[in-house]
Formats: sequence, structure tokens, C-alpha cells
Amino acid sequence: MDIASGLAVVTGGGSGMGRELVVQLAAGGCDVATCDVHDADLEATVALASAGAPRARVTAHRCDVADEAQVERFRDDVLAAHDRDSVNLLFNNAGVAGGYSFVTDDRADWDRTFAICWGGVYHCTRAFLPAILASDAGYIVNTSSVNGFWAALGPNVPHSAYSTAKFAVKGFSEALITDLRVHAPHVRVAVVMPGHVGTGIAGNTMRILAPDGDLDELARQINDGFRAAAPVSASEAASIILDGVRHDAWRILVGDDARALDEAVRSDPLAAYGPDGLALRSITG
Repeated sequence: MDIASGLAVVTGGGSGMGRELVVQLAAGGCDVATCDVHDADLEATVALASAGAPRARVTAHRCDVADEAQVERFRDDVLAAHDRDSVNLLFNNAGVAGGYSFVTDDRADWDRTFAICWGGVYHCTRAFLPAILASDAGYIVNTSSVNGFWAALGPNVPHSAYSTAKFAVKGFSEALITDLRVHAPHVRVAVVMPGHVGTGIAGNTMRILAPDGDLDELARQINDGFRAAAPVSASEAASIILDGVRHDAWRILVGDDARALDEAVRSDPLAAYGPDGLALRSITG
């Protein structure tokens, strides 16, 4: 799909892959509307994108994608701000971690994580679908995770809310392939499965789930460590995603670790959750 001259919507555009998607889409000639819950981060994203693509119109909107009413207002604001009645690209990118154990973790954290990572995809797709259907060509790009085919952080490290949500995103995206082909053949869908990418998800999770939200310095330190250890940068990940969109891919794996883990789980699914961590050891050597 040609991304130039259209209108793209990117959720979670304040940092990480979302920010890089906004910057690269604008540089490619696309107008972009993005949302986040952190106003300062949104402003920084718009400044970066506008500096690199002065002809592109880039707008920022505060929206909690877990709240359907806010998502509907976001849609209305986007169409009004860009004076359009259609959207070409929807990147459901917003996400947080958290809710690691269904057994022992606080339910509020579990529900909040699930509501953002799955509910956000659902609400945004529902809200923007009529505008996407109104386009000449549309693409819905949903970010799942390697935790969408392996539901753990390690052999004995649960990641239940996030993994459950990412499995839902993967299944929803695959279900839309046939649905769209039958009922809206001009619209495509892709599911993105990133491995370890240098984003701000670790720190952002603390900022969103912390009761007082006063963890900025700790969040920065965690982000720095998470990014430093990542084999793929957020910019590289965004480039891989957009390359997949340009080539009409429906499944986009980001990183060698994603490809290796996918292969390991497929080759021996019964061992994926064994106590010896067979699937994990096969990608870490």
C-alpha cells in the first residue's frame, strides 16, 4: 500500500514505536493524527515529525484508548482537524505491561493492562472502521507481541494480562483477514509481533499504573536500561512495520528474537511451557 498523501491514525504516539511511526509516516508524505495520555510526550512527537516533514499535517490528541467515549471523541476530533471523512491507515499501537499474575497481582492493574492492550485495539477499530471503509484503500495495523504466541516472560515468570491481551489482538487481526476480504476487500489488516524493541513501555507502565503517577525518575532509569538492552530500536521497528505495510503483509515479525521464538513454539508447542524453558532457551542459546 502507498502510504503517501493519505491520513494515518497512530495510537500511543507519545514515545517508542508510536512516535517513530508518526515521524516516518509524515516523512513519507502522510498526514498523521496521533494520541496518547502524556501531553508533553505528544508535543515532542509532533515537533519531531513536523520538523522532518513540514508539508505533512500532524495533530496530537489526548485520549485514553481504554475509554470508548474518549476514543469516539478522538475520532471526531481527528476527522474535524484534518477536514476529512475517511482514514487510510490505523495503527493500534498503544500498550502497557503490568498485571503479571492473575493469581497474586492487584486486579486493578490486571484489568487496566488488559483494557489498554486489548480494549484499545477494539475501541479504536470499532470507532474508525466507518472512516476506513470510506477510503479508497485502507489498512488496519494491530500491534500484538511475541507474547501473542508465547504467554510468559520466562519459564517461571508469568505475564498474564499482557499476554492474554496480545493473544486477543493476534486472533482478532487474523479473524479480520477473511472478514475484510469478504465484506471490504479494499481494506487490509496486519498483525505486528515485536520482540524486544527499545521503547518506553517499561517506564510508561509504571507511570500509568502507579497510584500517584510520581515515578518519572525511576521510569526514566528503567527505560534507559530497557532500551540499551534491546537488539532493535524503535526507529528500526517502525521501518520494518511500514515496509510490511508497503508490501501488503498481514503478519509482520519484528526482530530476530521474534522470528526465533515463533519458530521454537511452532516446532515443539508441547514444550513451550515446560519448567525447563525449552522455547526460551532455544532463542537465547
